Amino acid sequence: MLPKNRMIAALEHTEPDRVPIGELAVDWDTTDRALGIETFYRGGWRELTALWEGRRDEIVDSCVRDLTGLVKKFEWDFVVVPTVHPKRDHYPKPEMLGEYCWRDAKGRVCQFSLDLGGHAMVTEYPPMTIDDLPDPDMPVHLENSEFEAISRVVEQLGNTHFVVARVPDGTFPWRDTVGMADFLERMLTEPEFIRKAIAGGTKRTLAAIKAAASLKVDAVVITVDYCDNRGPLMGPRLFREFVLAPLAECVRTAHNHGIYFIKHSDGNHWSILDDFVAVGVDGWQGIQPRIGMDLRLLKEKYAGKLALIGGVNCDTLTIGTTEEVEQEVRYAIRHAAPGGGYVMCSGNTLMHGTKFENYMGMLAATRKYGRYPIGVW
Repeated sequence: MLPKNRMIAALEHTEPDRVPIGELAVDWDTTDRALGIETFYRGGWRELTALWEGRRDEIVDSCVRDLTGLVKKFEWDFVVVPTVHPKRDHYPKPEMLGEYCWRDAKGRVCQFSLDLGGHAMVTEYPPMTIDDLPDPDMPVHLENSEFEAISRVVEQLGNTHFVVARVPDGTFPWRDTVGMADFLERMLTEPEFIRKAIAGGTKRTLAAIKAAASLKVDAVVITVDYCDNRGPLMGPRLFREFVLAPLAECVRTAHNHGIYFIKHSDGNHWSILDDFVAVGVDGWQGIQPRIGMDLRLLKEKYAGKLALIGGVNCDTLTIGTTEEVEQEVRYAIRHAAPGGGYVMCSGNTLMHGTKFENYMGMLAATRKYGRYPIGVW
């Protein structure tokens, strides 16, 4: 069975020949180790400085080369390809406030940690009023160059593998506006600000979904987190008041353009998964068993309704043993794979600090135990 068909079978809740495998994203240290190179794909500080040095095209080339390389190295069935920085003559170095701290063009203060090695964090947002938000009725401008990596990966792998476009997620746009705490507070104190922000962000997401579909991807994924370990960040009521309808519009747009829709959101989702099913989300990625998202219980409730993508805890991959990884793989496959509707993946991404031997063990265990019909061990 081709990798593409294996993934389609899982999303259609039928049994492929074996459990499909892939990842939402991979941080640079795993890619470096796997391919024996220095990647710019999710490259942390090296990617940021390369962009400021005018090496945008090298970053995009690395993204394409290294994602296709990881597909071959790890024998993935699906690959997630992000939009990239649009082509510019110059990306000027921002105002540096410290060695790894700067103010960006939007006035946000950003901080990078070499110890954590992952991604820059915004530590300070400038003031913003409703009048500072873009008019959601204005046309959305997307540049073809933002989809360059997606187009090139589809050209190379689209006939055999399931290609997922990762597009900007405007359904909960706290990062692009005022930060998490202020955004959540304004859901109560300034609902019109929230509606305008989400309307504008979602309109851009819809345009990106259509653009990705035109490139013949198999699916799109949007990736802002709705929940933490306790439940929805804004609570189920406000999620349904503000976020659910925009999410539904994104799903409809994907389906109307003939592609699948996958939602990434890690955290405790028990109180809103019925909403995911109601609006037609095909697959949910970001499953963290250790915080109560038990795959046995998820399968019992959502078999045939929602494809489950995940199952191995990220902390097990970073600080656990290969034996613990294998135990989690076996549990996930035994309880979630029968009947289809299951895809093996980490609980979030292969984050910085993932033990290479643990991930290789996860792949090996999936291939050992993940052949249909699923056995009992």
